[in-house]
Amino acid sequence: MLKRLTLAILLLIYHCVAFSQNSEISLISWNIKDFGRTKNTEELNEIAEIVRDADILAIQEVVAGYGGAQAVAKLSDILNRKGAKWDYVISNPTNSPKYVTERYAIIWKTKHIKIKNRGWLISELDSLIDREPFLLDFYTQGRNFTLINFHSRPYNKDPESEIKALSNFTIDSLNTVPLIVAGDFNVDEKMPVFNRLKNSGYKSAITNQKTTLKWECDKNEYLNYPIDNVFYSRDIQKIKGDVIDFVRFCENLEKARKLSDHLPIVLTFKIK
Repeated sequence: MLKRLTLAILLLIYHCVAFSQNSEISLISWNIKDFGRTKNTEELNEIAEIVRDADILAIQEVVAGYGGAQAVAKLSDILNRKGAKWDYVISNPTNSPKYVTERYAIIWKTKHIKIKNRGWLISELDSLIDREPFLLDFYTQGRNFTLINFHSRPYNKDPESEIKALSNFTIDSLNTVPLIVAGDFNVDEKMPVFNRLKNSGYKSAITNQKTTLKWECDKNEYLNYPIDNVFYSRDIQKIKGDVIDFVRFCENLEKARKLSDHLPIVLTFKIK
């Protein structure tokens, strides 16, 4: 009888610990340059190794043609052969000016994270944002949250106006659910354009962290601008925010840039 009681207590402790661990979600946001145009199988395997420990991967800069969708499917297949089951969605091409159109992709582990729809481009922002953001709802352990994937205009083409439009939309129209806005903003999170988000309770996963790669090392420095980030609403608890530095040393820079000219951003979080 005592052995059975002890076993029952141990099982209860195990399930409580497992539930606590599973309630933490790790999200990676990554602008993977020209994804679907330039990546071979070896490079896709390297990308999979970098992201395999995450629960969700949000990709920006997926090429709009067939190659983009094919690369996302291939990456998902590679991840599926590394010990966990993954699923993915790919947005329609954005309604953008010529040579600007892209797709967004989101890949996630299906064990604890579910979806009820395949997401959509936010058409309300079509006239205000060149590459209108992609929205997907997730459900996990009886809770739900929304992820917005976003790639703004380049720094010299007024990304601030797009960030302002996106901020207004999220605060005015999506204020009832835990919300994460992930992407390449082409603007440092310290700039005033993010004040409305911050004043509404949003925080950033990282601060004072450069996220893009230089073409060449300068004084042993290979990082350039702090323009990628993940913003999360007040009903999300940050456990950790960081970048994955897959470069590490200047001698690796040329090879690293074949994967991307951006570092992946990681947000580990819980839903309050």
